[in-house]
Parts: sequence; structure tokens; C-alpha cells
Amino acid sequence: MSRKTRVAVIGCGFFAQNHLHGWKDLAEEGADLVGVCDMDPRKAEAAAAQFAAPAFSSTEALLDALKPDLVDVVTRMDTHREICAAMAERGVATIVQKPLAPRWEDCIAIAEKARKHGSFLAVHENFRFQTPMLQVKKLLDEGVVGDISWARIAFRTGFDVFSNQPYLYDEVRFVILDLGIHVLDLARVLLGEVQHVSCEAQKRNPRVRAEDTATSLLRHESGAVSIVECTYMARRHPDTFPHTRLEIEGSRGALILNSDDEIILSDGTSSRYIAVHNPIAPWMARPWHVAQQSVVETNRQIMRSFRRGERAATDIADNLKTCALVEAAYASAAMQSTQVPPVWHQ
Repeated sequence: MSRKTRVAVIGCGFFAQNHLHGWKDLAEEGADLVGVCDMDPRKAEAAAAQFAAPAFSSTEALLDALKPDLVDVVTRMDTHREICAAMAERGVATIVQKPLAPRWEDCIAIAEKARKHGSFLAVHENFRFQTPMLQVKKLLDEGVVGDISWARIAFRTGFDVFSNQPYLYDEVRFVILDLGIHVLDLARVLLGEVQHVSCEAQKRNPRVRAEDTATSLLRHESGAVSIVECTYMARRHPDTFPHTRLEIEGSRGALILNSDDEIILSDGTSSRYIAVHNPIAPWMARPWHVAQQSVVETNRQIMRSFRRGERAATDIADNLKTCALVEAAYASAAMQSTQVPPVWHQ
């Protein structure tokens, strides 16, 4: 595909700004942002003015007027099933923001609709495309730690996510679906597919409706075990938002990714440090730059797959495997754990 890829963005809210900037940054690689859409006309018009693209307040009107090649859906997850169905029926290639949907049955329905119509459908799962994670994956694939046996993947922050996304207070499923899905996806990418999951969930903030902390234990098909942690209630200083911290151990050594964007490789007797440099565009702001850069890279990877006529790395079939881990974590957290037997006293 030598011509430009005509991209439209549906949803012009808080996080969608990163998607819009990302598509503009990819103009030289073939992206042509041709339109924006939001149910709130003010948001659509503001995005249209900033990114020089026509505004729409209706998905149907946008599709009829523009006939885009690729639509990037950056709306609330409860709208995804309806929007993805409309795209599939019209044969429009689609990227949908994570989480795919609030319920497993919705995820399956979206996947079935895409399969029925043979649609290109990818999920914007961006943590695996963060610059540090891409470098970690490359090192692991090169065998620097040998056969992986154990890992900890942790995203622990006290950053105020509610100021920009106040609806999170009222979600019936919160941190596992909103944040845990990212770190569970990383566990799959770095250690392979998962056999079973055990999870403990906590609600530490009295203002939220659902869980805001989750700790999961995963057994991978390789035999490796990983601990996956996520919380918005950490009280550490300095806060490490938006960094994911990794510890990975294998038969030949260990790898640590710290919050200073450093990879530390150890063979048990000595260590070496590798600095990770995130390319930062003028529109990116600390501390969000790590997340913002991952949006550009995710857009790039998915668009390249689309232009080549290939399945995206985060296509619907792949993302369902991550969604299944989310479901397993919720199911485990809801179960009555095995009780510790009472201690015998003489």
C-alpha cells in the first residue's frame, strides 16, 4: 500500500489526545488524519481545530462522509461493542482502545462479529510497546537470562488518575480491568501463555466502588511463575508513575527494569547497566512521556500490519488471551480462598 492510510479517530477525550498526536507524528510514515468524532460536539470541534481535521458528532456521518481506511476508537469501553459491530458491518479496519469491553461476553461478541465479516480488528494494548519493554523483550529473546523461571511485574502508583477520569470511581470493575490488563498482557508477552491464575483483590480507597489493588500469581505454560501487581493506592516517594517495574530471573542470570529507565543485567557475580532512552516529542510531558511514546509506537505497529495486509500483534485473537487472564483474576478474587487451619496450642 503506497498511498496514505486515511485514519479517523472516534473519541476526543482525555487519553484520545495522545492518539491524535500519535497519528500526526506518523504522517511521514503514511498516516493521514482525515477526521475526528465525539458525541460531545465541543470536544470534536476542539480536536478538529487543533489537528486540522473535520469534526463529526456521529459515527455514521463520519463514515459516510470520509470512508476512512482505518478507524481508531478511543471511547469508553461500554461503547466498544456497538461501535466495533458497526465498523465490521461496513468492512472498516478498526483499532479499539483497551479494555476491549467491560464483560467477557461482550469481548466474545466483538470477536465473533469481526470473524464473521473478516474484519481487521486490533486492540490498542500499548504497554508492550513502551520503549523499555521492547528493549527488555529483545534481551530476553536473545537469551541473556537463559530459561525464565520467575518474574515480578509491578505497576504501583498513587498518581491521581481520577482527576482526568472521574468515572473510574464508579466502575463495578476497576483496577484489574483498567490497569491490571496491561501488566497481565506484559506477563504473557515476556513469559509466555498462562495455565492458571490466583488473585487477591483489595479496596483500599473508600471512595471507589470496586477494587483498586490486585496481586496475582500466574503459572505459565513454560513452568515459569510470575507475580503481577497493580494499584492506584501506593504511598511511596518518589512515586514511580507511569513506570512498570520488572524483575526477571532465569537459568543464566537476572534482569531488572527500574523506575529510572535502566535495565540491570546480572549473572550472579557482576552487573551491568543499560540505559533506555525514550524518544520524546514536543507534545509529550513528564511523567506521562513513557505512556505517550507507547501510543505512537502502538499506532505505528498496527498501521504497518494493516498496510502490509497482516494481522496485528495485538489483534482480537491475541487480545482475547489477555482478556481471559482478566476474567480469571476476577474469578479467583471472588472465590473463597483456602482457609489456614487453626494453630494447635499445647
